[in-house]
Amino acid sequence: MKFFSPILAATILAISAQAADNKIDFAKEIQPILEKSCVQCHGPEKHKGDLRLDSKEAAMKGGKGGLAIVPGDTAKSDLYRRITLPKDNEDVMPSKGELLTKSQTDLIRDWITQGANWPAGLVIKSTGAPEETKVEPVKLADYKPSAAELKAIAKFGELGVAVRPIALNLNWREANFRSLNTNATDAVIAPLKDILGLVDLNLAGTKISDSGLANIKGLTNLTHLHLEHTQIGDAGLANLKGLVNLEYLNLFDTKVSDAGLENLKELARLKNLHVWQTKVTDAGVTNLQKSLPKLNIVRGWELAAVAKKEAEPAKKEAPKKEVEPAKKPAEAPKAVAEPAKKIESSNKEVGALRKEAEALRKEAEALRKEGEAAKKEAEALRKDAEAEKK
Repeated sequence: MKFFSPILAATILAISAQAADNKIDFAKEIQPILEKSCVQCHGPEKHKGDLRLDSKEAAMKGGKGGLAIVPGDTAKSDLYRRITLPKDNEDVMPSKGELLTKSQTDLIRDWITQGANWPAGLVIKSTGAPEETKVEPVKLADYKPSAAELKAIAKFGELGVAVRPIALNLNWREANFRSLNTNATDAVIAPLKDILGLVDLNLAGTKISDSGLANIKGLTNLTHLHLEHTQIGDAGLANLKGLVNLEYLNLFDTKVSDAGLENLKELARLKNLHVWQTKVTDAGVTNLQKSLPKLNIVRGWELAAVAKKEAEPAKKEAPKKEVEPAKKPAEAPKAVAEPAKKIESSNKEVGALRKEAEALRKEAEALRKEGEAAKKEAEALRKDAEAEKK
């Protein structure tokens, strides 16, 4: 007969109590995660991949990627797979903003494992960051310059600055004051305020000041602005707040700091910003990109680091390249010696042949002389024979 141990019973009750304590509370632990990080892309207004996570019925239905939540099985739950992917994976969720922390993904894992309990009738609303405002590209509609604008254009022409159309039959214009250099002062550029059709302005290397930038604050059609190599600082950038169509801004070698970047947060069309050799820090860049996540910020020090890294192999190879020319003269005698030996050998052979030829010539001469002597001797003998006959 078996007896049920009181100790075992107490242990089972303790484990059961602990399991109950570890039961995931959907409303307190899962719902806040879905509200903040999921429903803005998978809700009633927007549902990427045909997936909605704002209600139990929709979430359990899944989307194009398959079943998002399979109660009791995380391996078959596409939601859990995606939230645990690395940041650089194109399937990771959430697709924008910060990824879920490990504690958050563990909560969702345990919730699914425990059966994915979702209180009936509970509908989730997004509390995450609002969707980015869609910015339409600037349309170059028909534009007719005012009399004041034409007068300002003519005045700049007298200074040697051509405020010219960006294309044939268009009144949208571009102006480059870089040729004037420091002669382009606040007073000189003041007429800019009347050229409302200006879309591209280059003030690089000029003497414009923070207060002088007030002359362009009304140029709302500007898309490109060069302020590099000027004394512009944070106060000057306050004049750019209204340039709603600005797409490119160059602040290279200016006095701008993180505080100045605060003035750019509302420029939704801004695509490229150059801040090399300014007082801008990594923290300032990160802060600005929270407001403008698609903005490309050229910070310069990154480029310098890349250039330095690329230069390292060249430095290591440099000594070898310097030694190579020095080796050539040392190797030259060896390179010349081989042909020289061959030439010397050939010369010796030619000399020997010459001597042999000379010996043969002398031998031939001797034979010729012997022949001459034999001929004379034969002639003498012939004469002697004729005398005897007589």
